[in-house]
Amino acid sequence: MNRNKNGVYLSRDRKAFNALAYTFIVLITIICLLPFWLVVIGSFTAESEIFSRGYSMWPHEFSLEAYQMAFRHPDEVFRAYGITVSITVLGTFLSLLMTTMCGYALQREDFRSRGFLTMFVFFTMLFNGGLVPWYLLITNYLHLKDTYWVMILTPLVNVYYIILMKNFMRTVPKALIEAAKIDGAGEFYIFFRIVLPLVKPALASIGMFVALGYWNEWRTGMLFLQEKSLFPLQYYLYRLLNSVEFLKNSTVVMSAEISSLSFPSESLKLAMTVIATGPIICLYPFLQKYFVKGITIGAVKG
Repeated sequence: MNRNKNGVYLSRDRKAFNALAYTFIVLITIICLLPFWLVVIGSFTAESEIFSRGYSMWPHEFSLEAYQMAFRHPDEVFRAYGITVSITVLGTFLSLLMTTMCGYALQREDFRSRGFLTMFVFFTMLFNGGLVPWYLLITNYLHLKDTYWVMILTPLVNVYYIILMKNFMRTVPKALIEAAKIDGAGEFYIFFRIVLPLVKPALASIGMFVALGYWNEWRTGMLFLQEKSLFPLQYYLYRLLNSVEFLKNSTVVMSAEISSLSFPSESLKLAMTVIATGPIICLYPFLQKYFVKGITIGAVKG
């Protein structure tokens, strides 16, 4: 038997099991990374090669045509990037604040109305008023159409995340809260200085999901935004792809400029995927360690 780096003796069976386990993990990793690799390589592949040979592991004919089409108006792309980044950062912060405060209040045993409010919150997961009343509420009563805040306030609160945070809040020792009250601490001091530092795994995991939701949001922009200066990245790319598809399939020659253009629709789709998902993927490794602990604790506590 040999020792590992921690000084623990390993038998041959244990070493063989570790070798098989690591091999299996490497294979699964390759399988998971392969689609991303094909997307990136496909975005740098000429449109003609995609139609003739299909997708490949390496481009035989390298082309930047898709990115040139996507960045045909770079000022609009970077403006959409800025809108999306600001919406994601501000929306995630406000959403986490609302989620944690609601979850903390609903798990407090000394909160008399917590049973009724928990049922009221849960009821909204099962039933809703529908698209038309929701649209009328946003446009006619809240007057959020064509405003920056419609992209932040519309998906601000998610009931599932509130319930998840409520269950996670139960892991906070009650003795800490009672001791802080005895020392004269107020509710906001207890919440921000004692409770929040103890629920960092839940904040990281839920925050990542909320950030992904804001980053990928395009349906709200389609419903409520007409001003181009307010378009988020996902909705801007969605409109760009629709325009390219329309021009490519149209039999009407609109102008000499348009008729002379080539429309790399397939590689453009892949390029837009890289443009839209690249930054948010880079954020995932920094929060990965919190995911398992954050979700499992929030799920099994009853």
